[in-house]
Amino acid sequence: MGGSFDPVHAGHLYVARAARERAGLDEVLFVPAARPPHKPDRVLSPGPDRLAMLQAALSGEEGMRLVDLELDREGPSYTYDTVLALEELLGGAGACELHLILGGDNLPGLGSWREVERLLERVTPLVVYREEDLGEALAKVGGDLPRHLMDKLRDGLIVVPPHPASSTALRERLACGEDPGDDLPAGCMEIVRERGLYGWSG
Repeated sequence: MGGSFDPVHAGHLYVARAARERAGLDEVLFVPAARPPHKPDRVLSPGPDRLAMLQAALSGEEGMRLVDLELDREGPSYTYDTVLALEELLGGAGACELHLILGGDNLPGLGSWREVERLLERVTPLVVYREEDLGEALAKVGGDLPRHLMDKLRDGLIVVPPHPASSTALRERLACGEDPGDDLPAGCMEIVRERGLYGWSG
């Protein structure tokens, strides 16, 4: 499960739990991006700060682990490159079955991802979608993917009720000195305070 996690929020954990339960995963690997290629102009919080918040958020979560390999790699954080690196980390290609957890909001731009066909051949996608109309979700996939890969996406759809938390909203609330409440996982607020993240002034 990749993302900027700036900051990690309760919705990320909610999606990870749902995917782990529905697909029977042994564990979910959280992989924070150094430079998301689809957000080239976005300035992220420093990697060590995002890592610290993720470590705090995952400390009480069963079957979830932090992997920082994208932060150790220069250049944009392409998911295909990350999958290849994860295969090596986990014992080589074929040593385990890798799933890729995607939000439904990733579907419109998926066709433009680097090596997207090779990526979808190597992983089992799990698309967490918040609406009931699954056909509508798949219609949003950009590009011209082969039918068997579209079927693979369809087979991996997981419909869950929506979660209200978002990183953008949390950054805005923290910048205004507002209490983030339960949207920010336990332990993360202490890091925000200590490091003065997001313009916190509370």
